[in-house]
Amino acid sequence: MNAATHRYAQSEIDAVYRAIRERRDMRHFSDEAVDPALLARLLEAAHAGPSVGFMQPWRFIRISDGALRRAIHALVEQERLLTAQALGEREDEFMKLKVEAVLDCGELLVAALMDKREDHVFGRRTLPAMDLASLACALQNMWLAARAEGLGMGWVSLFDPVALGQLLGMPSGAQAVAVVCLGHVPAFYAEPMLQQQQWAQRRALDELVFDNQWPKETT
Repeated sequence: MNAATHRYAQSEIDAVYRAIRERRDMRHFSDEAVDPALLARLLEAAHAGPSVGFMQPWRFIRISDGALRRAIHALVEQERLLTAQALGEREDEFMKLKVEAVLDCGELLVAALMDKREDHVFGRRTLPAMDLASLACALQNMWLAARAEGLGMGWVSLFDPVALGQLLGMPSGAQAVAVVCLGHVPAFYAEPMLQQQQWAQRRALDELVFDNQWPKETT
């Protein structure tokens, strides 16, 4: 039995690769509301993600309270300023970037790791960060599904996870990982925004794929 036996139709394969290629970390949103049924589909897509030991460590908190959204924005803004200071000579350049859309997006979610993760040993005994990898896979599922549905999504990581956890009443041991901006967008970026803004460029794949061993440093 070869791969062709289980292969999707070519149009479906093309759609998968298109979503991967056109996925963007969005920072510009319109104020149009997100249909609840569509939001439910995206959360289902995230929940279908793979997880080490099938622990399903992801937890999602939907932020519907305006005051709470503003409080989250204040935490993000605080960290944005601290990040800028830590960047040294790139501080001014960083401050010109739009790095979040907490007050602009149609839906705001906080993605977090569950508490009591130490009870899950399967797949994590030597690599405990696999819980975080599992949550990242769930978010990537949501990202690709959102792009296919025509919605933008942005992953904001500029916040103090302890402060955000306290704000949301999270139990000890749980950890906020992402503030997720989700919603309709005027347009998708033609290329990653940070590449458009010349903050960084995507590296060539052949620089990042090695044969058999990590290459020795060359001078």
